[in-house]
Amino acid sequence: MSGFSSKTGKHQVQSDFLFGFTNSGRSPLAVSAATEPVCGCIPSMRRHAGWAFNAWAGRHWSRASLCLNRTLGRLSSVLTALILGTVFFTASKALGQQDQTFGDVDIATGVTRVPSTTGLGDANTLPDAPSVTSQQEGQVNPTPSDAKSNPGTVKAPETGRQTKRILYIVPNFRAVSADQKLPPQTVKEKFKTATLDSVDYSSFIFVAIQSGVAEARNSDPEFRQGAAGYARYYWHTYADYADENLWVEFIFPAPLHQDTRYYTLGRGSFPKRLAYSFSRIAITRTDSGHETFNSSEIFGAGAAAGISGLYYPSSDRTFTKTYQRWITSVAIDGGTFIFKEFWPDINNKFFHQED
Repeated sequence: MSGFSSKTGKHQVQSDFLFGFTNSGRSPLAVSAATEPVCGCIPSMRRHAGWAFNAWAGRHWSRASLCLNRTLGRLSSVLTALILGTVFFTASKALGQQDQTFGDVDIATGVTRVPSTTGLGDANTLPDAPSVTSQQEGQVNPTPSDAKSNPGTVKAPETGRQTKRILYIVPNFRAVSADQKLPPQTVKEKFKTATLDSVDYSSFIFVAIQSGVAEARNSDPEFRQGAAGYARYYWHTYADYADENLWVEFIFPAPLHQDTRYYTLGRGSFPKRLAYSFSRIAITRTDSGHETFNSSEIFGAGAAAGISGLYYPSSDRTFTKTYQRWITSVAIDGGTFIFKEFWPDINNKFFHQED
């Protein structure tokens, strides 16, 4: 139809259409016949089919790659923590010793009746082990008359004496007073303390404060602000809290035969007690009373941080974010140990809480 624009007008356009001529002077049929061997119908269809297939495959491959990367991002940190924990568990089992039974323990008071002072092994050499003068302890909470009539009966020590709660609110179930000798924890006791630390009413208050701080700092922009945003912060924080308690206080300590309680030193200079309390994140006791590497704390916090990637937004599933959650959990536990070490001194000086 180009004849209309070549100064010919309407009649020339009609003649071009009727006789089949173009501006080049060649018929469209002649042009098609000349080019058919090179770009005929079949090669053209093949090219278009190839383009369509490449476009379709590219779109679906991109989607498959994105899904695969997301899945691997969620599982990589979890698998890493579990593999490390499994390796250490195998080594610990190979080098571990059989548990020793010392006697019955009163869960309410945290004090035990020790039948004999022999066979305590290396437990007395630990910095948080009972002193020699308290090894003859044979009764629990004696009366003043009993203490006078029986020289072998020792009253619970005032220095380094822990309470079951701090300021009547914060749970302090795993803290052991200075110079108290306790038997190994049973699996049931480890599960009980992990559960109590997770469902205690103070836990919900602590999580509420943490969630408010996180929202104020806009730690996760994808959670947004307002009541709905605070609810997202709250359940994510609580999931982190309960998950770590189970891993650190039960899942790892039970098979590794590690004691999750904090044994108060209660004596010595301030720097010594500070260093001792913070070092408990790396050093703990076995159920047989020997010092060992605190794999329950280190690998348990790491496993909990890795699992958190399953329910956090994709922007928080990176190695850096997982590592930050890991280190933060361990640092909080270290600060908790320091506070537990000096709580008896603070209580005796200011609050005089009797339990």
